[in-house]
Amino acid sequence: MTIIAIILAVLLAVVLTSSGIAKLKKSDQIVESLTKAGVPLSLYPFLAAVEIAGAIGLVWGIWWTPIGVAAAIGVVLYFVGAIVFHLRAKDTAIVPPAVPGTVAAAAGVTLALA
Repeated sequence: MTIIAIILAVLLAVVLTSSGIAKLKKSDQIVESLTKAGVPLSLYPFLAAVEIAGAIGLVWGIWWTPIGVAAAIGVVLYFVGAIVFHLRAKDTAIVPPAVPGTVAAAAGVTLALA
């Protein structure tokens, strides 16, 4: 795995972990954003688990590339789903912050497969 892919994996893992923790703590900013999109509180633990699992997979992927690729693909799908869900609810405020995560995960997959 290249140095750039490792840096991307670690940075994205930090972002995913902090976002997952914020969902578990039901931080005001997260609750406001997800409520706008119509996400029920009961889904927060699941969404947090997906983000934290993605973070673990990305870091584990530093030593075992196949799990890192699988995690990065999962993260891309998660972010695409989040963007679509928010856009469907006409909540465009989330799109700018979600795009860099999606691009970073996609770049990680590309670098790992190159």
